[in-house]
This record gives sequence, structure tokens and C-alpha cells, in this order.
Amino acid sequence: MSNLVEKIKRREARIAVIGLGYVGLPLAVEKAKAGFHVTGIDRNAERVARVNQGENYIPDILNVDLEQAVKAGRLVATQEFDVISDVDVITICVPTPLDKNKNPDTSFISYVVERSLPYLRPHQLLVLESTTYPGTTEEVILPQLQKRGFSVGKDYYLAFSPERVDPGNHQYKVKNTPKVVGGVTPACTEAAKALYETIVESEVFAVSSPRVAEMTKLLENIFRIVNVSLVNEMAMLCHRMGIDIWEVVEAAKTKPFGFMPFYPGPGMGGHCIPIDPFYLAWKAKEYDFSTRFIELAGEINDSMPEYVVEQVSEILNRHRKCLNGARILMLGMAYKKDTDDLRESPALKVALSLVERGAALSYHDPFIPACQVSGSELRSVEFTPARLRECDLVLITTDHSCVDYRTVAEHAPLVYDTRNAFSDHSNPRIYRLGAPAPGWRPHHD
Repeated sequence: MSNLVEKIKRREARIAVIGLGYVGLPLAVEKAKAGFHVTGIDRNAERVARVNQGENYIPDILNVDLEQAVKAGRLVATQEFDVISDVDVITICVPTPLDKNKNPDTSFISYVVERSLPYLRPHQLLVLESTTYPGTTEEVILPQLQKRGFSVGKDYYLAFSPERVDPGNHQYKVKNTPKVVGGVTPACTEAAKALYETIVESEVFAVSSPRVAEMTKLLENIFRIVNVSLVNEMAMLCHRMGIDIWEVVEAAKTKPFGFMPFYPGPGMGGHCIPIDPFYLAWKAKEYDFSTRFIELAGEINDSMPEYVVEQVSEILNRHRKCLNGARILMLGMAYKKDTDDLRESPALKVALSLVERGAALSYHDPFIPACQVSGSELRSVEFTPARLRECDLVLITTDHSCVDYRTVAEHAPLVYDTRNAFSDHSNPRIYRLGAPAPGWRPHHD
């Protein structure tokens, strides 16, 4: 094991990153920048070709970083798994979705491990970064590796280190975000810690097991969805009471202790946060435990897109219009501002519900040129004053910074803003999620 750690510290270890998406490619680039020779493995031929040409497709990566890594020969991509026999470290960054019954689907993990098995050799480190339920590393991967007859912690090293990628975050990237690592044995932890200490500038925090590291990632994300679901429920109540939730949050966050601001919206997206509560709820059943509080948060989050559509219908009714046949222009399809990430985007669920209710739907998103809604392709339309005037209502589902909201306020007949994109709250044509309707007055007996 000392030889592997020394190779890592000298940047002589060769690394494979399996999965070149939002997690894998930024990690591969940072490892290459740290001085390692990195091979990216992905079964998507287009991704492989673009990486080998130095073409970036992940917004969080600087184009020049990818170009330089490829040009220097420190980063190459392939669809083949036989390169595993030539590397010292294997990092798995593949999707872990839910199936139709909201149960964890670890088939991508099992697939890449199975494909790697014929090429594994002694004294390699394998690290799983995909977000998953506690126990995956030891219950899914470890039994597959034991087929090779190697002894974990002696012949090979297995660990979990949760990815902490935050798309669109300009302050925290792979390099300056602390890492957590947990190995199956102390030797596994030592090897994984040595790896990440060569890549990140921040602390690498070692925990006692992969299960602790896996649960750490779930806690981080469930903390967020619980708090956002709470403020979403508060927003629905505030709307009925004629109170502005956005003003409430701004006031509450003046308290310098005991409060952290979260903001309402049409639901939460991304690969991790909407899914993680269901990972844990599924695993908890194995221990005869019901995660009632966590599941409730997931249910509230899942209900928000439909709540938004109901509010759109109510606003149209106020103005003697019907949702069926109404021309709705959605601003934003990405799940998060200033990204091109559609994964689990609540905007897609809003769009589907609008179409199912008969709305004539179009959308504008400068980051998403096209998307699938109800089996049909929609393409982003041009953002113009004329387009705004032609619709019955503009629905803001993603508050991209590059959209001119002043133009929206001037030309849209009606607006429903789920992201508090407007600083001027006096416009009688602009309705906001969690705020009183324009002209609202309290009812007195």
C-alpha cells in the first residue's frame, strides 16, 4: 500500500474516471491539473469525442483548463474499459437515479464495476463518488470485487468520497471544496485521503467507514430539501394570509444566530437533492424505521410544480381567462439559474402539467436550446417585447441573470414569478409565489 500512496503523492499514479458528466468531467480536469495522467471512460461516444478534441460541455469547467489538459496529454477519453489494467486509481462518477417506484437504482454502478472486473489488478484504489444510500460501497461494489479473490485493504483499496459539485456556484469548485473520505479499512481510507489531498486545497476529512461518508452526503442534501420544503409550505400559507414570504425571510435573516435563510420556489431539481430523501427512506425500511419527517419534505417538494400550475390557473381566472388554450411563456427550464442542467428540473414538471391542461406553451431559456415535454420537442423561442405581448401570461420558473426582467414587466400582460426576480413589487400585473395577490385586502368579520 505504501507504494500506491507514494505514487499518488508524487503524481505518478495513473487515474481513470468513469462517467464524464457534471461530476466526472470537472473531477477529471482537476486531477489532470494536479499533474496526474487521467483517462476518462464514458459510453457516450459524443462526450468522448468532445473531450479528446478539447471541447467543453460542462459550464462549471473553464474551457482553457480542459483544452490545456488535453493538449498536454494529461487527459484523454475512451469508451473502452481495458484501460483499467493500466491505471492505479479508479473513480466512479455515474448516475444513481430512482426507479418508477422511487427505489434506488444502482445498476449503473454495478455495470461499470462488472465491466472493470476483467482488468482489475492488485494494489489499485477504487473510489465511488456517486450519491447513494448508506451501504452501497460495501453491499454492491465490495461483493463484486471479491469475485477477483483479492483481499480488501491488502490487495486492493475501496472507499467512498461524496461528490460536492454545485452547478453554477462561482465560489466553490472541486479544488476549494473540502472532501470527505471513508474507506472499507483504515488502509483504504489512507489511500483515498492521500489521493484527494493532492487535488483539493481544502481539508480532506476522514471518517470511519464508507457508510458514514455516504450518510454525510445524504444529510447535507436532506438538510437543504427539508428547509426549502418548510419555506415552501410557509409560502403557501403566507399567500393565503396576505403576507409576503420574501419580506418575512429578509426580516428573519437579520438575526445573527439560530437562523439560516432558505427561499421558496417551484420545486428543487438536480440529481441529488430531490432524490436523496427517497434513498434514505428506502434504506430505513431495512431497519424497520420510518423517516416521516424526511419523506414529508420530499412530498412537499414534489407537490410544488402542481401548486404553481394551480396558481397560474387562478391568476388567469382572475382576469377572465382559461388555462385551456392560454398562451403561456415560461422563462427558464434549467433547475437552477445560470446553468444548463435539466436534471429533475421542476420546470419540466410544470411544463408537462401545463400542456396536459391544454395550455399553448412556449419557453425561453438562454442555456437550454431544446427539451422534451410530453413526448414532443420544444425549442427555446426568442426573447422579444413582441413575444411577451403575444402571450397571456409569463411564468418565471428559473431566474437566469441574463434575462431582462424590466422588459418582462413592461410588456407581459400578466406575470407569475416563482423566483422573486423583480425588485419592484408594486406592478399590479405581477404575481409572486408566496406573496399576496396585487390588490389583496384582508377579510374582516
